[in-house]
Amino acid sequence: MSGAARQPVYYEIRIGAVLDEDWSEWLGGLEATAGPAGQTVLTGPLADQAALHGALARIRDLGVPLVSVRQLEPPPTG
Repeated sequence: MSGAARQPVYYEIRIGAVLDEDWSEWLGGLEATAGPAGQTVLTGPLADQAALHGALARIRDLGVPLVSVRQLEPPPTG
């Protein structure tokens, strides 16, 4: 294992409920945007797997359906 800092991983999490931006901080800083047919799309970087599992646990605690989770390519820097 090297001493290099790990880069956050970008995710897209779709849920079967409508949430507004006010939930962003509570969900680890993921950006909440309206998706199709009453869904919310949460996107953004998470520091590690523990942060991902934390966000998923909070979604579970809301009692809303989890539609999908996928890892995204990080946005270009520059």
